Amino acid sequence: MYVGTQYPANSEIEFQILAQLGVNHICGYPTPPGTGDPTLWTVDFLNKYREKVESYGIKLDMVQLPIGATPEQESPNILLGKSPERDREIEICQNIIRNAALAGIPAIKYRLMIIGYPRTKSTLGRGNSIRSAFYWDQVEDKTSIPEWGPISEDEYWERIDYLLKNIVPVAEEYKVRLACHPQDPYTPPGYKGVVRVLGTVEGMKKFVLMHESKYHGINFCQGTICEMLDNPKTEIFDVIKWFGEREKIFNVHFRNIVGKKLAFEETFPDEGDIDMFKTAQAYKEVGYKYMLMPDHTPKISGPDPNNVSFAFCYGYIKAIIQAINQ
Repeated sequence: MYVGTQYPANSEIEFQILAQLGVNHICGYPTPPGTGDPTLWTVDFLNKYREKVESYGIKLDMVQLPIGATPEQESPNILLGKSPERDREIEICQNIIRNAALAGIPAIKYRLMIIGYPRTKSTLGRGNSIRSAFYWDQVEDKTSIPEWGPISEDEYWERIDYLLKNIVPVAEEYKVRLACHPQDPYTPPGYKGVVRVLGTVEGMKKFVLMHESKYHGINFCQGTICEMLDNPKTEIFDVIKWFGEREKIFNVHFRNIVGKKLAFEETFPDEGDIDMFKTAQAYKEVGYKYMLMPDHTPKISGPDPNNVSFAFCYGYIKAIIQAINQ
């Protein structure tokens, strides 16, 4: 278990900073998210990207499939279940899985969200930093349905099943771990015309047992999982144990919140409700062996807020790992 990051670092200075901070593992983006042509992610292209990352002393642990968080983004037909258009998009994903394996990239993450990351008005955190927040009682429009909706629970599961039956065998053949991000956050069934089937712990359990394979698991976003729970302070540990003991956790977004399901704010790791030291111990106890990564930090002041806030998190994570190992 080690510190990592998912950051679209592409400039020399950004890679240098990561290496200088001791971040030696990364989920990389061969092209910036939502840009470029994924059909051009050939073995040679991915090899050159991996070699570039490794030239800074950083290991390329993972890349991301081009499946967006909304139908307006990448691979819309996978999410909307439109054939034969989705078959072409799935073929692109299959090729990326094969090419990643041949380029020495051992894992891939992806999302199946449709309605993105709903949030309400931001709140102020310490020092007037800005926290992302979601309070169901502040959502003004709870009934409108986008033009592509509604999507029933059964329809959503059919689309997920169709994707899995086409990509899990490829991942198994080429020994590439597939890590799916939960849907963030949980919303009551029917919001935006969707039942967020991967927005509950039970839904995520069902998901990893479909087309079961040791190469089919999840991007365990600890913050998102906590946002599904009525009492995340205590419930998160059983969730870590269930997925961890089954070796279904392929990377961890190691982040914290204050609040609970339908009423939460995203915080720095040291100021939320969740005991991050104990969750790190829980990952160690189940034998988790991959990245602990920052994600969704509050917005801070200054000319480079994202890199500065992530730098704080890298140090925090490295200290926790040192502590639990001693």
